[in-house]
Amino acid sequence: MKVPPEITYRNVEKTNAIDNLVHEKIAKLENVCDRISSCHISIEKIHDRPRSGSPYRVRIDMTVPPGHELVAERNPAESNQYDPLDAVIRDAFNAARQQLVKLNQRQHESQRPQNQEQAEETTALVTKLFKDRGYGFLRTLEGREIYFHRNSVLHHDFERLEIGTAVHFALEMGEEGPQASTVKIVDKPGVRAGKSEQTLIEPPLEWRE
Repeated sequence: MKVPPEITYRNVEKTNAIDNLVHEKIAKLENVCDRISSCHISIEKIHDRPRSGSPYRVRIDMTVPPGHELVAERNPAESNQYDPLDAVIRDAFNAARQQLVKLNQRQHESQRPQNQEQAEETTALVTKLFKDRGYGFLRTLEGREIYFHRNSVLHHDFERLEIGTAVHFALEMGEEGPQASTVKIVDKPGVRAGKSEQTLIEPPLEWRE
């Protein structure tokens, strides 16, 4: 944490047990997110004998670059009347942790390419085809063999596939390892597109029709 956390106690006795608990929970927040730039924890007793709810309130204010301000507050309701202070502290830090986890997920997703499939798209040839079983294998131009299922073939084109058909696909991890998804037919190897003089795909050196 760039700035040491600030801990404020109001109308609450600061004991070693409570202080150790707070610092333990702060360390766990930093394990979730190491970019916390500031953190303020307010621990207070707002009522001596409330008619309902807990006498304690715990509020955690955090700042995470670039400009995210997170607030977690706990003041248990009537159903949790007179919860001990350590329980209220744990609940507040659990709420803060959940907010950090969600922020990490949002930031991670925003850093992905807008078109993930296109960014990872690879060209390959169909080398093995088991139409009666609904799957086959592709070979990339680097010689890597990749499994694919009929449900991964776009536009219901599985029946159009033949040995030697060129496809584009996106690589993903399946239960048994890498597999092809969003398989899209390009053309057969060596076939030219319209009047273009450029071959869409060149077969591997060891390729034989």
